[in-house]
Amino acid sequence: MKALITDIDAAGKRLDAWLSAQLAPDLSRNRIQALIGGGQVTIDGKVISETKYKLRDGMSIEIIIPEPEDAAPSGENIPLDILYEDTDLIVINKPAGLVVHPGNGNWSGTLVNALIHHCGDTLSGIGGVKRPGIVHRLDKETSGVIVVAKNDLAHRHLSAQFADHGRTGDLERAYLAIVWGTPDRTTGTIDAHLGRSHRDRTKQAIVHEERDDARHAVTHFEVLERFGAREDSTALASLVECQLETGRTHQIRVHMTHIGHPLVGDMEYGGAYKTKANKFDEPLQSIVKGFNRQALHARLLAFEHPMTGDLMRFEAPLPTDMAELLEAFRGYQ
Repeated sequence: MKALITDIDAAGKRLDAWLSAQLAPDLSRNRIQALIGGGQVTIDGKVISETKYKLRDGMSIEIIIPEPEDAAPSGENIPLDILYEDTDLIVINKPAGLVVHPGNGNWSGTLVNALIHHCGDTLSGIGGVKRPGIVHRLDKETSGVIVVAKNDLAHRHLSAQFADHGRTGDLERAYLAIVWGTPDRTTGTIDAHLGRSHRDRTKQAIVHEERDDARHAVTHFEVLERFGAREDSTALASLVECQLETGRTHQIRVHMTHIGHPLVGDMEYGGAYKTKANKFDEPLQSIVKGFNRQALHARLLAFEHPMTGDLMRFEAPLPTDMAELLEAFRGYQ
Protein backbone atom coordinates (compact mmCIF):
# COMPACT_ATOMS: atom_id res chain seq x y z
CA MET A 1 0.00 0.00 0.00
CA LYS A 2 1.07 3.58 -0.68
CA ALA A 3 -0.20 6.57 1.32
CA LEU A 4 -0.05 10.18 0.11
CA ILE A 5 -1.32 13.57 1.29
CA THR A 6 -2.29 16.14 -1.34
CA ASP A 7 -0.81 19.62 -1.20
CA ILE A 8 -1.90 22.95 -2.62
CA ASP A 9 -0.40 22.06 -6.01
CA ALA A 10 -2.82 19.10 -6.26
CA ALA A 11 -5.91 21.32 -5.96
CA GLY A 12 -8.11 21.04 -9.05
CA LYS A 13 -6.04 18.28 -10.67
CA ARG A 14 -7.40 14.93 -11.81
CA LEU A 15 -6.78 12.02 -9.46
CA ASP A 16 -5.09 9.83 -12.08
CA ALA A 17 -2.90 12.65 -13.39
CA TRP A 18 -1.68 13.69 -9.94
CA LEU A 19 -0.99 10.11 -8.85
CA SER A 20 0.90 9.45 -12.09
CA ALA A 21 3.20 12.38 -11.36
CA GLN A 22 3.74 11.30 -7.75
CA LEU A 23 4.32 7.61 -8.42
CA ALA A 24 6.35 7.73 -11.64
CA PRO A 25 8.23 5.78 -12.80
CA ASP A 26 7.07 2.91 -10.57
CA LEU A 27 3.48 2.95 -11.85
CA SER A 28 2.30 3.97 -15.30
CA ARG A 29 -0.80 6.10 -15.78
CA ASN A 30 -2.60 3.13 -17.34
CA ARG A 31 -1.80 1.04 -14.28
CA ILE A 32 -3.01 3.78 -11.94
CA GLN A 33 -6.24 4.13 -13.91
CA ALA A 34 -6.77 0.37 -13.63
CA LEU A 35 -6.22 0.52 -9.86
CA ILE A 36 -8.70 3.38 -9.53
CA GLY A 37 -11.27 1.56 -11.66
CA GLY A 38 -10.73 -1.58 -9.60
CA GLY A 39 -11.59 0.13 -6.33
CA GLN A 40 -8.03 0.09 -5.01
CA VAL A 41 -7.84 3.84 -4.27
CA THR A 42 -9.44 5.61 -1.31
CA ILE A 43 -9.60 9.31 -0.44
CA ASP A 44 -10.24 10.15 3.22
CA GLY A 45 -11.38 6.56 3.70
CA LYS A 46 -13.86 6.53 0.79
CA VAL A 47 -13.33 4.39 -2.30
CA ILE A 48 -12.99 6.59 -5.40
CA SER A 49 -13.39 4.84 -8.76
CA GLU A 50 -13.50 7.92 -11.00
CA THR A 51 -10.19 8.73 -12.67
CA LYS A 52 -11.28 12.35 -13.30
CA TYR A 53 -12.03 13.00 -9.63
CA LYS A 54 -10.81 16.53 -8.75
CA LEU A 55 -8.49 16.86 -5.78
CA ARG A 56 -8.25 19.40 -2.97
CA ASP A 57 -5.46 20.32 -0.60
CA GLY A 58 -5.01 18.09 2.46
CA MET A 59 -6.68 14.91 1.20
CA SER A 60 -5.45 11.53 2.47
CA ILE A 61 -5.03 9.06 -0.38
CA GLU A 62 -4.29 5.35 -0.02
CA ILE A 63 -3.50 3.06 -2.95
CA ILE A 64 -3.60 -0.70 -2.56
CA ILE A 65 -1.29 -2.39 -5.06
CA PRO A 66 -2.17 -6.09 -5.30
CA GLU A 67 0.53 -8.68 -5.81
CA PRO A 68 0.98 -9.42 -9.51
CA GLU A 69 -1.45 -12.07 -10.73
CA ASP A 70 -0.24 -15.25 -12.34
CA ALA A 71 -0.23 -15.02 -16.12
CA ALA A 72 -3.14 -16.61 -17.97
CA PRO A 73 -0.80 -18.53 -20.33
CA SER A 74 0.91 -21.36 -18.50
CA GLY A 75 4.67 -21.72 -18.41
CA GLU A 76 6.15 -24.42 -20.61
CA ASN A 77 9.64 -25.87 -20.54
CA ILE A 78 10.64 -24.89 -24.08
CA PRO A 79 14.40 -24.55 -24.77
CA LEU A 80 15.58 -20.98 -25.33
CA ASP A 81 18.73 -19.63 -26.98
CA ILE A 82 19.43 -16.79 -24.53
CA LEU A 83 21.84 -14.11 -25.72
CA TYR A 84 21.57 -11.95 -22.58
CA GLU A 85 19.51 -11.70 -19.40
CA ASP A 86 19.34 -9.47 -16.32
CA THR A 87 16.64 -8.40 -13.85
CA ASP A 88 15.02 -6.05 -16.36
CA LEU A 89 15.09 -7.79 -19.73
CA ILE A 90 15.97 -10.89 -21.68
CA VAL A 91 17.30 -11.16 -25.24
CA ILE A 92 16.52 -14.30 -27.22
CA ASN A 93 17.70 -15.75 -30.54
CA LYS A 94 14.27 -16.95 -31.66
CA PRO A 95 14.18 -20.00 -33.93
CA ALA A 96 11.93 -20.13 -36.99
CA GLY A 97 8.63 -21.85 -36.21
CA LEU A 98 8.23 -20.37 -32.73
CA VAL A 99 5.21 -18.07 -32.30
CA VAL A 100 5.94 -15.08 -30.05
CA HIS A 101 2.58 -14.62 -28.31
CA PRO A 102 -0.41 -16.92 -27.68
CA GLY A 103 -3.32 -16.28 -30.03
CA ASN A 104 -5.84 -17.95 -32.31
CA GLY A 105 -4.58 -21.41 -33.14
CA ASN A 106 -1.46 -20.99 -30.98
CA TRP A 107 -2.49 -20.99 -27.33
CA SER A 108 0.56 -22.94 -26.21
CA GLY A 109 4.11 -23.64 -27.33
CA THR A 110 4.91 -19.93 -27.76
CA LEU A 111 7.83 -17.75 -26.71
CA VAL A 112 5.64 -16.23 -23.99
CA ASN A 113 4.91 -19.70 -22.56
CA ALA A 114 8.64 -20.45 -22.58
CA LEU A 115 9.54 -17.16 -20.87
CA ILE A 116 6.93 -17.58 -18.13
CA HIS A 117 8.52 -20.93 -17.30
CA HIS A 118 12.11 -19.71 -17.60
CA CYS A 119 11.83 -16.35 -15.83
CA GLY A 120 9.55 -17.48 -12.99
CA ASP A 121 9.60 -15.07 -10.05
CA THR A 122 11.92 -12.63 -11.85
CA LEU A 123 8.82 -11.38 -13.70
CA SER A 124 7.68 -8.54 -11.43
CA GLY A 125 4.57 -7.85 -13.46
CA ILE A 126 3.47 -6.04 -16.60
CA GLY A 127 0.26 -4.16 -15.83
CA GLY A 128 -0.19 -6.18 -12.66
CA VAL A 129 0.24 -9.57 -14.32
CA LYS A 130 3.31 -11.81 -14.10
CA ARG A 131 4.01 -11.97 -17.80
CA PRO A 132 6.84 -11.01 -20.13
CA GLY A 133 6.50 -7.59 -21.77
CA ILE A 134 6.50 -8.00 -25.55
CA VAL A 135 7.73 -4.75 -27.13
CA HIS A 136 8.21 -6.02 -30.70
CA ARG A 137 7.53 -9.24 -32.54
CA LEU A 138 9.01 -11.49 -35.18
CA ASP A 139 6.78 -13.52 -37.50
CA LYS A 140 6.47 -17.19 -36.61
CA GLU A 141 8.76 -18.27 -39.45
CA THR A 142 11.28 -15.43 -39.01
CA SER A 143 14.34 -16.23 -36.90
CA GLY A 144 16.65 -13.94 -34.95
CA VAL A 145 17.08 -11.45 -32.13
CA ILE A 146 14.16 -10.31 -29.98
CA VAL A 147 14.17 -8.43 -26.64
CA VAL A 148 11.50 -8.87 -23.96
CA ALA A 149 10.93 -6.79 -20.82
CA LYS A 150 10.61 -8.38 -17.37
CA ASN A 151 8.98 -5.48 -15.50
CA ASP A 152 6.70 -2.50 -16.10
CA LEU A 153 9.40 0.17 -16.15
CA ALA A 154 11.58 -1.70 -18.63
CA HIS A 155 8.52 -2.42 -20.76
CA ARG A 156 7.54 1.25 -20.98
CA HIS A 157 11.10 2.38 -21.73
CA LEU A 158 11.70 -0.22 -24.45
CA SER A 159 8.24 0.35 -25.95
CA ALA A 160 9.03 4.07 -26.24
CA GLN A 161 12.27 3.27 -28.08
CA PHE A 162 10.49 1.04 -30.58
CA ALA A 163 7.72 3.62 -31.04
CA ASP A 164 10.40 6.22 -31.79
CA HIS A 165 11.91 3.87 -34.41
CA GLY A 166 15.46 5.00 -33.53
CA ARG A 167 14.92 8.57 -34.72
CA THR A 168 16.28 10.08 -31.51
CA GLY A 169 17.91 7.10 -29.80
CA ASP A 170 20.09 4.04 -30.29
CA LEU A 171 17.49 1.61 -31.61
CA GLU A 172 18.74 -0.30 -34.65
CA ARG A 173 17.26 -3.35 -36.37
CA ALA A 174 18.85 -5.18 -39.29
CA TYR A 175 17.59 -8.27 -41.13
CA LEU A 176 19.11 -10.59 -43.72
CA ALA A 177 16.81 -11.73 -46.51
CA ILE A 178 17.32 -13.93 -49.55
CA VAL A 179 15.11 -12.58 -52.32
CA TRP A 180 14.24 -13.55 -55.87
CA GLY A 181 16.06 -11.58 -58.54
CA THR A 182 18.03 -8.47 -57.68
CA PRO A 183 17.04 -4.83 -57.16
CA ASP A 184 18.24 -2.43 -59.86
CA ARG A 185 20.16 -0.44 -57.25
CA THR A 186 22.72 -1.58 -54.72
CA THR A 187 21.03 0.48 -52.00
CA GLY A 188 17.58 1.97 -51.76
CA THR A 189 14.62 2.96 -49.62
CA ILE A 190 11.07 1.66 -49.86
CA ASP A 191 8.55 4.17 -48.52
CA ALA A 192 5.04 2.74 -48.89
CA HIS A 193 2.08 2.63 -46.49
CA LEU A 194 0.78 -0.73 -45.30
CA GLY A 195 -2.72 -1.84 -44.35
CA ARG A 196 -4.87 -4.96 -44.31
CA SER A 197 -5.40 -6.64 -47.66
CA HIS A 198 -9.01 -6.52 -48.88
CA ARG A 199 -8.52 -9.93 -50.48
CA ASP A 200 -7.15 -11.67 -47.38
CA ARG A 201 -7.56 -10.01 -43.97
CA THR A 202 -4.67 -12.04 -42.53
CA LYS A 203 -2.25 -10.39 -44.97
CA GLN A 204 -0.83 -6.89 -45.38
CA ALA A 205 -0.78 -4.90 -48.60
CA ILE A 206 0.49 -1.62 -49.99
CA VAL A 207 -2.36 0.89 -49.53
CA HIS A 208 -3.02 4.56 -50.22
CA GLU A 209 -1.83 6.77 -47.39
CA GLU A 210 -5.29 8.28 -46.93
CA ARG A 211 -6.91 4.96 -46.09
CA ASP A 212 -8.06 4.79 -42.45
CA ASP A 213 -5.85 1.84 -41.55
CA ALA A 214 -2.81 3.02 -43.54
CA ARG A 215 0.40 2.93 -41.54
CA HIS A 216 3.56 4.64 -42.72
CA ALA A 217 6.33 2.11 -43.40
CA VAL A 218 9.95 2.69 -44.44
CA THR A 219 12.53 -0.01 -45.22
CA HIS A 220 16.14 0.67 -46.23
CA PHE A 221 17.91 -2.10 -48.15
CA GLU A 222 21.40 -2.95 -49.37
CA VAL A 223 22.27 -5.74 -51.79
CA LEU A 224 25.14 -7.73 -50.26
CA GLU A 225 25.49 -10.55 -52.81
CA ARG A 226 24.01 -11.55 -56.17
CA PHE A 227 23.64 -15.19 -57.23
CA GLY A 228 23.60 -16.37 -60.83
CA ALA A 229 24.36 -12.85 -62.09
CA ARG A 230 23.94 -12.24 -65.82
CA GLU A 231 25.46 -9.77 -68.25
CA ASP A 232 22.23 -7.72 -68.32
CA SER A 233 22.71 -6.96 -64.57
CA THR A 234 19.88 -9.29 -63.53
CA ALA A 235 20.40 -12.24 -61.20
CA LEU A 236 18.72 -15.39 -60.03
CA ALA A 237 18.54 -14.27 -56.38
CA SER A 238 20.21 -11.88 -53.94
CA LEU A 239 21.23 -11.61 -50.31
CA VAL A 240 19.84 -8.32 -49.02
CA GLU A 241 20.20 -6.54 -45.69
CA CYS A 242 17.10 -4.62 -44.64
CA GLN A 243 17.08 -1.96 -41.94
CA LEU A 244 13.75 -0.91 -40.49
CA GLU A 245 12.88 2.72 -39.98
CA THR A 246 9.40 1.58 -38.93
CA GLY A 247 8.27 -1.81 -37.65
CA ARG A 248 5.00 -2.84 -39.26
CA THR A 249 3.51 -6.32 -39.55
CA HIS A 250 5.15 -8.24 -42.44
CA GLN A 251 6.87 -4.99 -43.48
CA ILE A 252 10.00 -6.42 -45.15
CA ARG A 253 8.06 -9.21 -46.84
CA VAL A 254 5.47 -6.85 -48.35
CA HIS A 255 7.96 -4.13 -49.26
CA MET A 256 10.34 -6.47 -51.07
CA THR A 257 7.41 -8.04 -52.94
CA HIS A 258 6.24 -4.53 -53.83
CA ILE A 259 9.51 -3.81 -55.68
CA GLY A 260 9.37 -7.17 -57.44
CA HIS A 261 11.73 -9.19 -55.22
CA PRO A 262 9.76 -11.38 -52.79
CA LEU A 263 11.58 -13.47 -50.23
CA VAL A 264 12.53 -17.02 -51.18
CA GLY A 265 10.18 -19.44 -49.44
CA ASP A 266 7.47 -16.84 -48.73
CA MET A 267 4.30 -18.54 -49.93
CA GLU A 268 2.05 -15.74 -48.63
CA TYR A 269 3.61 -12.89 -50.59
CA GLY A 270 5.78 -14.65 -53.17
CA GLY A 271 3.80 -17.77 -54.04
CA ALA A 272 3.91 -16.92 -57.74
CA TYR A 273 7.66 -17.58 -57.68
CA LYS A 274 7.49 -21.12 -56.23
CA THR A 275 7.94 -22.80 -59.62
CA LYS A 276 11.29 -21.07 -60.20
CA ALA A 277 13.03 -23.91 -58.40
CA ASN A 278 12.01 -26.33 -61.20
CA LYS A 279 14.59 -24.68 -63.46
CA PHE A 280 17.51 -25.28 -61.08
CA ASP A 281 19.98 -28.12 -61.14
CA GLU A 282 20.51 -30.26 -58.06
CA PRO A 283 21.20 -29.82 -55.22
CA LEU A 284 19.85 -26.24 -55.39
CA GLN A 285 16.44 -27.38 -56.66
CA SER A 286 15.84 -29.70 -53.72
CA ILE A 287 17.15 -27.22 -51.16
CA VAL A 288 14.92 -24.41 -52.44
CA LYS A 289 11.85 -26.67 -52.63
CA GLY A 290 12.56 -27.94 -49.12
CA PHE A 291 12.91 -24.46 -47.64
CA ASN A 292 9.41 -24.01 -46.25
CA ARG A 293 9.57 -20.56 -44.67
CA GLN A 294 10.41 -17.02 -45.70
CA ALA A 295 14.19 -16.55 -45.89
CA LEU A 296 14.32 -13.80 -43.28
CA HIS A 297 16.54 -13.51 -40.20
CA ALA A 298 16.77 -10.69 -37.63
CA ARG A 299 20.55 -10.58 -37.40
CA LEU A 300 21.03 -7.40 -35.34
CA LEU A 301 19.22 -5.54 -32.58
CA ALA A 302 20.63 -2.55 -30.70
CA PHE A 303 18.87 -0.45 -28.06
CA GLU A 304 19.44 1.59 -24.91
CA HIS A 305 19.20 -0.37 -21.67
CA PRO A 306 16.08 0.90 -19.87
CA MET A 307 17.83 1.24 -16.50
CA THR A 308 21.55 1.83 -17.09
CA GLY A 309 21.30 3.79 -20.33
CA ASP A 310 24.07 1.62 -21.82
CA LEU A 311 24.01 0.76 -25.51
CA MET A 312 23.12 -2.92 -25.86
CA ARG A 313 23.96 -4.58 -29.17
CA PHE A 314 23.21 -8.19 -30.09
CA GLU A 315 23.77 -10.26 -33.23
CA ALA A 316 22.58 -13.75 -34.09
CA PRO A 317 24.22 -15.94 -36.75
CA LEU A 318 22.16 -17.38 -39.59
CA PRO A 319 20.32 -20.56 -38.54
CA THR A 320 21.38 -23.78 -40.21
CA ASP A 321 18.53 -23.95 -42.74
CA MET A 322 19.08 -20.45 -44.06
CA ALA A 323 22.87 -20.85 -44.06
CA GLU A 324 22.51 -23.99 -46.20
CA LEU A 325 20.16 -22.16 -48.56
CA LEU A 326 22.65 -19.31 -48.88
CA GLU A 327 25.54 -21.65 -49.63
CA ALA A 328 23.46 -23.47 -52.25
CA PHE A 329 22.79 -20.19 -54.07
CA ARG A 330 26.45 -19.24 -53.81
CA GLY A 331 27.36 -22.46 -55.58
CA TYR A 332 24.98 -21.84 -58.46
CA GLN A 333 26.56 -20.79 -61.77
